[in-house]
Amino acid sequence: MDIFLSLFENIGNVSWQMVLMWVIGALLIYLAVKKEMEPTLLLPMGFGAILVNLPLSGAITQGEEIGPIDVLFNAGISNGLFPLLLFIGIGAMIDFTPLLSNPKMLLFGAAAQFGIFFTLCLATLCGFELKDAASIGIIGAADGPTSIFVAQYFDSNYTGAIMVAAYSYMALVPIIQPPVIKLVTTKKERLIRMEYNPQAVSKTTKILFPIVITAVAGLVAPKSVALVGFLMFGNLIRECGVLNSLSKTAQNELANLITIVLGLSISTRMQADEFIQVQTLMIMGLGLVAFVFDTVGGVLFAKFLNLFVKKKINPMVGAAGISAFPMSSRVVNKIGIEEDPQNYLLMHAVGTNVSGQIASVIAGGLIVTLVPLFQ
Repeated sequence: MDIFLSLFENIGNVSWQMVLMWVIGALLIYLAVKKEMEPTLLLPMGFGAILVNLPLSGAITQGEEIGPIDVLFNAGISNGLFPLLLFIGIGAMIDFTPLLSNPKMLLFGAAAQFGIFFTLCLATLCGFELKDAASIGIIGAADGPTSIFVAQYFDSNYTGAIMVAAYSYMALVPIIQPPVIKLVTTKKERLIRMEYNPQAVSKTTKILFPIVITAVAGLVAPKSVALVGFLMFGNLIRECGVLNSLSKTAQNELANLITIVLGLSISTRMQADEFIQVQTLMIMGLGLVAFVFDTVGGVLFAKFLNLFVKKKINPMVGAAGISAFPMSSRVVNKIGIEEDPQNYLLMHAVGTNVSGQIASVIAGGLIVTLVPLFQ
């Protein structure tokens, strides 16, 4: 009898907000399993969203005794540990050869961060505090670890919504980017062919590159050193040639494990009473604006360069300047093939994509350096 009384009491404690969070959790699981969109992240996020919104979730995430999921959050997100460890894995996955063969692609990575700063200003006009506006703007880079790092650095009031938005838009790159790219390019521009003549890149150059980038980032944006440094350390493990087993571990076991616990940790900030707010919807909308304008910024920069160069650049390549590696470069290549089956843009897009990875973490470092000056 006591069991039934407890059951009815728990059912009575269920609110419509909790039910909505269950639906959101189920949607994330659906995207992960059925659509295979970032499954190692969206699956634990979706399951966690359901878990922390059960009537007795206080035993899990809140109350006088810290619950097990909160332990994960405090151990890995509140201090920035999980994003930094994830950057080691990401760095080990990235081959900078296409970028080193064509260094001018760095310009596209920088141009594709326009949406971050545009949205920062827009979010401020919408009434968000500067620290929250800065955290919202970073969503546009489609770089989840940097979004977490910046939001935690500023102790944003909307960390949960920002983290969910950042990773959701990363997963939705193949859906969002194509219509945006087609909207700001013409058929003629999408048909532009680009020859790929890779230059030989020595092993010494590949080893020196992560070291030099870390040093330069430290001089330009000192507070980006942690982000850039861990990313470049992962790449150094890959390129040094003497840590192959460690490189494979960083790319696979480390990256997958951290992504799973990261997803569960993020879900602690998806409790209905905190998440179901008007501000959350605004953040999701502003995050989309940032993402779209980052894409548009890269495309428009390529179109601007075409006014001055003899060998025309396919403007779609500029859209790969966001940090979502390698999804964005695959999107650009797919659109190119759809327009012209013989037009292969993948290697050009990859060079831009990896430059966007560098540019996004430097942009995050610039924001955490400059924003306090205006507060």
